[in-house]
Amino acid sequence: MSQQVDLTTIQERLDELAQRVSELERTVDRLGGADNQRPGSTKAPGHRPTDRVDLVTIPDVPYDNALWTDSDDEGLGVRDRRAP
Repeated sequence: MSQQVDLTTIQERLDELAQRVSELERTVDRLGGADNQRPGSTKAPGHRPTDRVDLVTIPDVPYDNALWTDSDDEGLGVRDRRAP
């Protein structure tokens, strides 16, 4: 294929991609209303979504050492052997 044919094909694909993205945006707007959070949306700064996920507390106590049996230290190999 010549370079011109390749460039024409790429341009056609980009045009098709832009068209599909536009269709997707219209579909999202139709399904979710105008307040959808999309990059470049005109939401007021500091606006936070109302759905919040509960935080999970991780205890400060050490993990059970049995969890690390037969584990490898990244780049060092198995704990009871010498590193290469």
